[in-house]
This record gives sequence, structure tokens and C-alpha cells, in this order.
Amino acid sequence: MEGYCVKCKAKQEMAGAQEVTMKNGRKAMKGKCPKCSTGMYKILGKA
Repeated sequence: MEGYCVKCKAKQEMAGAQEVTMKNGRKAMKGKCPKCSTGMYKILGKA
């Protein structure tokens, strides 16, 4: 799963990505940047 790393300011492939459910019930992917180990988050669509 590809996400945006705020620290690197570039799109990266998430390392250890897993699907989580946020407090509002929406789905998201949570992982880490392979270059700088910063936490990455990508909100998924409703469908």
C-alpha cells in the first residue's frame, strides 16, 4: 500500500501496513515509512 510520508515529502510504499478502523468507523491503512521510520496513515474510501 502506497502512502504519503510527511517527513520525506514523497509517496512511499508502507512497511508493515495493516488495516485499522478509526473512531468514526472509517477504514484506514497504518504503516511506517521504509526510509525514515515515520508513522504513515492512509484513509481508505467508503466502499
